[in-house]
Amino acid sequence: MAPFSPRVKENGINRVKDNQLEEQTGATMMSKLQGVADTLFIPLAARIYVSKRFPEYFFDERAMSLEKEIPTESIQKNSSEYFYMASVARYYNLDLMTKNFLSTHKKCNVVNIGAGLETAYFRLNSQNAVFYEVDLPEVIEIRRMALGEEPRDVLIGGDMFALDWMRSIDNSLPSLFVVSGVFQYYHEKEIIKFIQDIKQAFAYGELIFDATNEKGVKYANKYVKKTGNTSAPMHFFINDCERFAQKTGAALMECRPFFIDARKILAKKLKIYTRIVMKFVDMSSRAILIQLKL
Repeated sequence: MAPFSPRVKENGINRVKDNQLEEQTGATMMSKLQGVADTLFIPLAARIYVSKRFPEYFFDERAMSLEKEIPTESIQKNSSEYFYMASVARYYNLDLMTKNFLSTHKKCNVVNIGAGLETAYFRLNSQNAVFYEVDLPEVIEIRRMALGEEPRDVLIGGDMFALDWMRSIDNSLPSLFVVSGVFQYYHEKEIIKFIQDIKQAFAYGELIFDATNEKGVKYANKYVKKTGNTSAPMHFFINDCERFAQKTGAALMECRPFFIDARKILAKKLKIYTRIVMKFVDMSSRAILIQLKL
């Protein structure tokens, strides 16, 4: 089964028993995951960090509720303010792009591929969309334990490339596919085919995903290894958004830098090193969000 999802959803805990999550320690959760899934907690730790320090930019109440349940010692030891901001800027922009999609459709789907413990469903609180959280069965098991399952937030365990999960989704509705922190672990050929398969299966669909350029992937690999993960190398990168869109047969809607709003909202509240790197990353397209019309 193809591994995916370097995240773990964090928003609000619906417990079957009051003590269920306390008995399931972060170390036990981590031991259930291998390979790419070892990176599951990094974005969660980042959202907690930024929510505590810069709530005027991004606040994730559900992420905060899991702060005591996850192993973060290694992440904190090897992370800087910039790396936390890089992770959260992705979610900040994904939220804005998803809100725009939701505002144009009275009834629709939001399909979060590689969902982990991501909490967009709770942050966005939409009444006109059904969210589908797709990830490996073992990750979905942890997500269900930590966050429960809502009627409009459907959990699906499976292999993203096998496409069996598509059968659970109403493909007659406008559907937004969000793939965050996942594509990097695969090769371009696999990703292009995946996008083309979705395009064929859904009459009206859009896709949003994050990517780095070639230099960005090399830098990210060095960081992940510092946190102790050596079994999840990153491969995929995009140097030219328009050219990649043409390869998939989709139309490029947007190619968005990560930090434009963060640099304005937080300004001098961030360390000078963080501000310098964020500006450099935006100017060099080191980290981007891409939206395609399928």
